[in-house]
Amino acid sequence: MPGLKTFVRHAYFMLIREYRQSDLAHLRAIHAAQGFDYALPDLTNPLFVTKLVLQQGDSPVVAQHAVPLQRDAEQSANATLEASAGGAIVGAAFLRLTAEAYLLLDPRAGSPRQRWQWLLALHATTEREAWQRGLEDVHAWLPPPIANKFGKRLARLDWIRDDTWTPYCRKLQPPTSQS
Repeated sequence: MPGLKTFVRHAYFMLIREYRQSDLAHLRAIHAAQGFDYALPDLTNPLFVTKLVLQQGDSPVVAQHAVPLQRDAEQSANATLEASAGGAIVGAAFLRLTAEAYLLLDPRAGSPRQRWQWLLALHATTEREAWQRGLEDVHAWLPPPIANKFGKRLARLDWIRDDTWTPYCRKLQPPTSQS
């Protein structure tokens, strides 16, 4: 038919697998190419609970709708051999544990000075416990009505307001089963 265009869609083999130490040089190169002003994190840090690498092959496949995580050692080895023919590492995703702080302090109890003392005691104990559990940072999101005033108090306790990067949040839900 005249004017009819045919679109051919190619899917390519992709392998998402656990990170290996031997991937580090590739990931350093990707990190440098991105040009962001932060150091590549230490991936040996146990706070990184998820470390995944995306490897893409050069050969088209008929369909590859979902990319299952290859955790089984034999499966992973076979898939890695398959992808390694032209399987360049093109990406990675890492999840590092952090903590979100919540403070509940009864505004009806005690005087403002007493509540400040209570906050100092909770702060010191919570900080010590977070450190002992291996955490490296704690984040607090302040409700707009108290952000200015309470933010100044947090700054006095060496909290840093970091507006350099724009935070986003993803609410997780259990995966739906496919029938």
